Amino acid sequence: MNRFLIALQFLTIIPVKIRSPIEEKDLGKSLLYFPVVGMLIGCMLALAVSIFSFLPGLVSSGSILAVSVVITGGIHLDGFADTCDGFYGSNPKERILEIMRDSRSGVMGVTGIVCLLLLKFSLIASLPQDILWKAVIVMAVFARWVQVFACYTSDYARKDGKARAFIEYAGKKELFIGAIFTLALFMFLVGVMGLVILIMSCLCAFLFIYYAKKKIGGMTGDTIGAVSEIAEVAVLFFAVICFGGV
Repeated sequence: MNRFLIALQFLTIIPVKIRSPIEEKDLGKSLLYFPVVGMLIGCMLALAVSIFSFLPGLVSSGSILAVSVVITGGIHLDGFADTCDGFYGSNPKERILEIMRDSRSGVMGVTGIVCLLLLKFSLIASLPQDILWKAVIVMAVFARWVQVFACYTSDYARKDGKARAFIEYAGKKELFIGAIFTLALFMFLVGVMGLVILIMSCLCAFLFIYYAKKKIGGMTGDTIGAVSEIAEVAVLFFAVICFGGV
């Protein structure tokens, strides 16, 4: 139960009290529950799709996007902004990590967030409502499983930091159970086209992980947040390609 609560606390703003002691290993093993928490987030977004359905399309889309930011506290957006700042240009690894650790957002970070949110907004607005509620669920689950994949397949790029324990203690169990859960949900909600969306979205996420490893030799908390945001956009993007004209 502790490990589920860790995942819930880390991925959402839901107030969680964990009374028993937490060991570093518990952080890595909490990755097992990341897709489950992703489904909870996705269900909240699907509920928002229904609640805001009476509004004009653009207003409804903006409201759904706002809910998605509030639920997560914008934690992954912050990582995406820091990654944009750090990866811009051809700085050496040490300088990139230094830039990413700076709490202030630079021009590329702000620009990156604006572009990301505009793209998400336009993709949400482009999906029919009967597809959108399914898309936001699988989007949220896939993005959290991608974090598990990034942790399991990467070294930690820093000497120390908050994400180190997640990466160090990520195991095959967390990876493969999450993968089965994610695949089953895509197939259940979206059908055969869900498999196409999943494969194409995986390609986008995996390419970014590979790029991050080339740039800094591994992953950090910021790049894990960034790949989560990229994964969400990828699912929405390919959902629009598959269903946007329906």
